[in-house]
Amino acid sequence: MDIQFSKIFRKQFRKLPAKHRKIFKEKLTLFKNDPFNPLLNNHSLRGEYKLCRSVNITGSMRAIYGFGLDKNLIIFLAIGTHSELYE
Repeated sequence: MDIQFSKIFRKQFRKLPAKHRKIFKEKLTLFKNDPFNPLLNNHSLRGEYKLCRSVNITGSMRAIYGFGLDKNLIIFLAIGTHSELYE
């Protein structure tokens, strides 16, 4: 599995508190080993993000990702709180 990060994701990630960046890195390791680990609550989305999926980072923080043309390519598109991402 190849993982990339969109420009928007990188910008949002830089603005996160250090604690949340650390937690994301831990969850990313978990994701790489098993994208459907129950701790991630990996689920499909509807509406604007209907082709994407979301994983839980903290209680309210989510990371949204999609697939490249090749299903082995994962592109993280956005990260933020539930209310920031789904307004």
